[in-house]
Amino acid sequence: MRELRNALDMLKRFLKSRFAMRAAAALIGLYIRLVHATSRWTLVGLEHFDAAAAEGNGVILAFWHGRLLMAASVRRETNRPVYMLISAHRDGEIIARGVSGFGVEFIRGSAANPNKPGRNKSGASAIAQMTAALAEGSVVGFTPDGPKGPGELVKPGVIRLAQMSGAPIVPAAYSASRGKRLSTWDRFLLAAPFSKGYYVAGAPITVPADADGETRERLRLDLETALKAVTEEADKRAGRTD
Repeated sequence: MRELRNALDMLKRFLKSRFAMRAAAALIGLYIRLVHATSRWTLVGLEHFDAAAAEGNGVILAFWHGRLLMAASVRRETNRPVYMLISAHRDGEIIARGVSGFGVEFIRGSAANPNKPGRNKSGASAIAQMTAALAEGSVVGFTPDGPKGPGELVKPGVIRLAQMSGAPIVPAAYSASRGKRLSTWDRFLLAAPFSKGYYVAGAPITVPADADGETRERLRLDLETALKAVTEEADKRAGRTD
């Protein structure tokens, strides 16, 4: 029994090593490229993104955490700098390394509690970096139910970011005809190669600079509804029933 525990401890240490992290990141990057290269992709609602971008500010691109896998592959659809908010933890670093070749820059931290920056220094830094990026006209990707859920429930951070920056929020989702929904908190969609894939964007949502708590809550619910709608539309087009 002691030998088994020792072996398990060694395995855990290996999985936390830099080598394992680099290997996992490389595999993620290769898999995303494989899925994207072997699948046929259709963009739906691109006019909504164009309308948001035409306002002159940056754009917040919001999508559920479970639809994160293929998000980086749409980088080529815009000539604007693209940033993505990711967790400062190890899993976030693996994702960042995995998609580093797609031309996406990463902001590490959390924006769940922008009204309480003193409790989370990485959160305060992330808010400042995202606001600065949006002021320069960049696109900032945001998973409003991440990094730990509950799944498909919009937290207030993205609404506050939109209010502070003046940037519109574009709800978006992707789906694929082949692949599996994992039994994780976010029901992560692991798209498979040789799929028919769809990216769907919805109408922009703007948060007024003087929005009060009631208005922010209404817009939070509007975004939640819009995200569910574009996700359902993407799944419908891909023929998914799960």
